Order: sequence, then C-alpha cells, then structure tokens
Amino acid sequence: MTTFARPRPPRAVPAWLLLAVVTLVLAGAAAPRAGAAEPAGHAEHAAADHAGDHADADHGDAHAGHDDGAPIRLDAAARAEFGVRTAVAGPVALHDELVLPCEIRPNDNTLAHIVPRFAGIVTAVRVEVGQQVKAGQVLAVVESDESLTTYEIRTLIPGTVIGRHITLGEAVDRAHAAFVVADLGTVWADITVYPRDLDRIRPGLEVSIGAGPEDDGAVGTIGYVAPVVDEATRTALARVELANPDGRWRPGTFVTARVTVDRPEVAVAVPREALQTLDGADVVFVLAGDGFVPRPVVVGRGDRAWLEVRSGLAAGEEYVATGGFTLKAELLKDSFGGGHAH
Repeated sequence: MTTFARPRPPRAVPAWLLLAVVTLVLAGAAAPRAGAAEPAGHAEHAAADHAGDHADADHGDAHAGHDDGAPIRLDAAARAEFGVRTAVAGPVALHDELVLPCEIRPNDNTLAHIVPRFAGIVTAVRVEVGQQVKAGQVLAVVESDESLTTYEIRTLIPGTVIGRHITLGEAVDRAHAAFVVADLGTVWADITVYPRDLDRIRPGLEVSIGAGPEDDGAVGTIGYVAPVVDEATRTALARVELANPDGRWRPGTFVTARVTVDRPEVAVAVPREALQTLDGADVVFVLAGDGFVPRPVVVGRGDRAWLEVRSGLAAGEEYVATGGFTLKAELLKDSFGGGHAH
C-alpha cells in the first residue's frame, strides 16, 4: 500500500527579519538619487566655461590693437626723445664689397736706408728709434779705417727713425744700412687678394680701411695691383696709399680692407635699422595720418647699411628710418593692454 507524506506547515518569518527589510526600504526612499546632485555640478562647470569664454574674449580684445592696424601716435617730444625719424623711400646704390686682409706698411717712396760712406768704427750715435729727424741731421759719427779721421752719417730725408742697426764701437761698412728713416705722412695699405677674387680687383676701386670688419677708418682707391701671384702664399697684392698726418696708421698693423667692386642701384631701399620683425614677418613702420603702422615687406639684397625692399614699400612713401624699435615696443606694449598714447 502506498504511503503519502504529509506536507509540512510553512515556517513563520522571524520578526527581526521583517523589521530589517522595512528599515532598508525606508532608508532608500529617504536618500537622494545619485543623479540628483549632477545638475548642480554641471551648472557650475557651465558657469565656469561661460566665464572662460568672457576671459578669452577679453584677452582677444587686448590683442586687438596689434591686429586692427590702429596707428601708433607719438608727439613731437616723444619722437625726439626716442630718436624716431622718417625718410622718403627711393633708389639707393648698394655697395657690393669684398672683405680682405690688409697690412699697413711704410711708403717705399718716402723711405731711406742710410748707409756709411766708408768702413770704420762707430764713435757716436745721436738718435734713437722713433725719433723725428730733419733732412741733413747727424745720425752717427764714424772713424774711417782708411783715413783714420771721423765723418758724420746724415739722413737724406725728414721723417721718423724706424730702424737703427749700429751701436757704439761697432764696425760698419757700406754693405749694410746703419739707419732706416721714413716719412710716415703717407703709408701703404697692402691688400691680400686671393686668386678667386683677382678678376674683380682693379686700379681705381674704392676701398675702406679699418681696424675691423665694421670699422671705416679711412677711404682710398686702389692704385696698384701686382701683375704676378706670390709663389709662397699664392696670393696677389693690391695697394692703397693712405694719408697719415696724425700717425694713426702704424706700419706692421693688420687691418681689414673692404673693396667696393660694384654699385648696383635698387629702386627702393631702407636702412637696416628700419627693418623690424613682428610675428616672424619683416615690417617697416610707415606714416599713416598722424601716426605709424607696421607694413609687411619683402627684402632682397643689401650691404652693411641698406636693404633692398622688393615689395611692400613704394618709392615716395614716408617711412620710419630710425627709431622703429621704439614703435615696435609701443605696439607690443599695447597688445598687453598698456596703450600707446604719448
């Protein structure tokens, strides 16, 4: 006979468990939803972004003076104080130059090697190196070996004693110079010319002689070009005669020669100091009404003083030749909100 189990009666839920469930449900209902606080935070970010937009706009306004071409105005006193001077654009003959080494030497045409007339013994020396002498002045006294009488060695020309080759008691003869006297009122500037430049060097070219590449101490012309190249140095010689009334040019001094080999003329050129750089571009300040504005330009060839302007500035326009750096500083100051009213 089949036996069926009797079902168990349901177990009662403990009271403590019911209390815990109710508590959790009530706590969940009272707590704010996670997304409820998000709009406030989002609003704060939006406000910050909006404020940032205003700040960017203000920053852009600060640079507006640089971009909108507003003239920079300086009164006459400010222009004079900062050295702002204008010029009218026009043609300029540039200097196409060669920069070559050079040495100052005595002028051989005003130099004398003084030799004894007879062999003998030096009994007196009357001058020193560097001393100025007059023509016919006694330089030394020698006792002749032949006649046993004394005779005087005299200079043939006026000038400076640049060499003395005898001493008291020394035996001298006619084969060796006792003194060298030079009139240093003029000197030679001997220019070293390299073979690659020989075709460009000729008599009559203008030369600036200076102590350095940027020094124009004296200006002369080439009067002589050697017809041969030195076998030892493989260079040629070009010579300029320089006036030297104050003795500035001392023989033996190494200097720099700038030889002008050509003078090409360009339609428009400005002094190098007139060219300024703004935002990576070359500009020249031009007159605009009662103020100045920067004008982009394209430059070409140039020399130490001038630069050709190929475009951006026309002949006849008035531009700032000196003091452009001051205007650039004013423009940059204005771009940071400083203003440029003077």
